[in-house]
Amino acid sequence: MSVFKFPEDRLPVAVAVGLSFIDLGAYLLLDNLWLFLGYWMLMVIPKGILCAWNHHHQHVLTFRSTWLNRLLELCYAFHTGMGTHVWLLHHVLGHHQNFLDQTRDESRWKRTDGQQMSMPRYVLEVAFTAYPRAYRVGRAHPKHLRTFLRYNALTFALVAALVWARPLAGLFVVVLPMITSLLYTAWVTYDHHAGLDTDDQFQSSYNIMNRWFNRLTGNLGYHTAHHYRQGVHWSRLPELHARIADRIPAHLYRASTFDRALPDSVPPQPTSEPACSAPIASMHVSQ
Repeated sequence: MSVFKFPEDRLPVAVAVGLSFIDLGAYLLLDNLWLFLGYWMLMVIPKGILCAWNHHHQHVLTFRSTWLNRLLELCYAFHTGMGTHVWLLHHVLGHHQNFLDQTRDESRWKRTDGQQMSMPRYVLEVAFTAYPRAYRVGRAHPKHLRTFLRYNALTFALVAALVWARPLAGLFVVVLPMITSLLYTAWVTYDHHAGLDTDDQFQSSYNIMNRWFNRLTGNLGYHTAHHYRQGVHWSRLPELHARIADRIPAHLYRASTFDRALPDSVPPQPTSEPACSAPIASMHVSQ
């Protein structure tokens, strides 16, 4: 039996592990400020893309083994700034369960006065309150909270040790990429729902059909389908999208930066197949 729940996860895991070895080499071998600065900037996009795969892992765990999942989460944490169960508490429980209610959504895009936040404010609020919000949600889920506290304490202890051992390397190879990826994650999520004030889950998310975008992000462009069945593996989202496409208004399909560089979008494909009628699926039970 494979250690993977879904064979499609082998490639993203290989990329994450490969980047970890490259980071290790940079940490040990580089010794020049300008080289560190260049390396940090070079890794912004690859590590930003890994944020999507860390997100997918928290929705549908990658491995059958608990300890392999914890090890992968440690790897993702150093790349993305989101440690074990941060996504689970803040996003899976705090956002997916409440995304239609801006008074409870942990990724809310409304200000307290009911107006839409600007993107800069949203990015800063979501990024720099991710851990406190995860903790707050976790108080209602003690088992997940204990895992969150235990493994993130370990993560930050390792970060501190790496910075202590080689301060410049620790800053540019570990700390700054973690912060940059947190900000990157908040920035790309702003356009998923911002401005869509509705009680209808089929009209509450924007969708991106560009093939390159979806290959790199694990089909995050099929965002309505992702919210409709958050426990569906990322590789199955196009199929689910096809089943509900006739319920998604045309104005909720939007272009991405990929459409300007690589115009390869696929138009929505409504089908005559009956749309799913079951409610939003419950989240997976994380290990």
